[in-house]
Amino acid sequence: MEALSVKFYEFGNPCDVLQVESKQLRQARKGEILVRMITRPINPSDLLPIRGAYSHRISLPGVPGYEGVGVVTEVGPSVPQHLLGKRVLPLRGEGTWQEFVRTSADLAVPVPGFMEDETAAQLYINPLTAWLICTEVLALKPDDTLLVNACGSTIGRIFAQLSKVLGFKLIAVTRNNAYTEELLELGAQYIVDTSETSLHGAVMELTHGRGVHAAIDSIGGADGTGLAWCVQPHGNLVTIGLLSGVSINWAEITRRAQVHVRMFHLRHWNERVSVSTWQATFHQLITLIQHNQIKLRPPAARYSISDVQEAVRTAESHLSNQGKIFLI
Repeated sequence: MEALSVKFYEFGNPCDVLQVESKQLRQARKGEILVRMITRPINPSDLLPIRGAYSHRISLPGVPGYEGVGVVTEVGPSVPQHLLGKRVLPLRGEGTWQEFVRTSADLAVPVPGFMEDETAAQLYINPLTAWLICTEVLALKPDDTLLVNACGSTIGRIFAQLSKVLGFKLIAVTRNNAYTEELLELGAQYIVDTSETSLHGAVMELTHGRGVHAAIDSIGGADGTGLAWCVQPHGNLVTIGLLSGVSINWAEITRRAQVHVRMFHLRHWNERVSVSTWQATFHQLITLIQHNQIKLRPPAARYSISDVQEAVRTAESHLSNQGKIFLI
């Protein structure tokens, strides 16, 4: 049996190097399942490897895609037959930008009946990252104050919702007032629009000169550096992205600002976590979705997997506050 797959044989601009081709499917082996994909979002983290950001640990040809949802169509030896026909998140296996994905049955996350496909497909990268940073990395307590830049983004909205769930105070940093009302409704306590006010001055005023307990940087460059100076001495800053493309000498910032800086990579957590904890963590997120404590945005647009170049062009020129682009 043949199925469509998106591949790249060299690193470069995704629109230039991505190819759609047919491949021969092999049967699921012991402990594996075969999943017919329904839909998957296009994330910035899907495009970075194509451009060569992690070329030292990516073998070519590669299949992009970290997230998605599908239906189990085949189980390998030792895998329970009752999984057949069930919806799952086929994570940490093959890239999801193909019609069928093989993955470990133990790591596949069951999707409950109440959850829509396009919500389930987004449950991994952003919600899991935000949850782990708040509960494990920073271990935020009620009344702690967290400062987050690029807060109009998908993950910024999740931090806002988690502030309400976990009880910490969120100061959301934006570059305009387009997201103010929504972020306040989601749970942010304060909004700092840097197009109108100084970040440091606003944060010091809001915290009575003490600074925040912790901060999360998705931008890097001058924005990330400015964030560090808003953290109280010996507080924590977690860097999760580099939207500006400008790196920071975090060792120097750590020395000068007297803050603890760490980078968060979801794959490092994946490497050390047990299967039971992996599944239990997703169960926690699914429960928050079920109780409407976390809401994920619907897709902005959907494209066939055979139109992947057009989908990627749209995703790269797209405003994140309008929802993600999906491949169906």
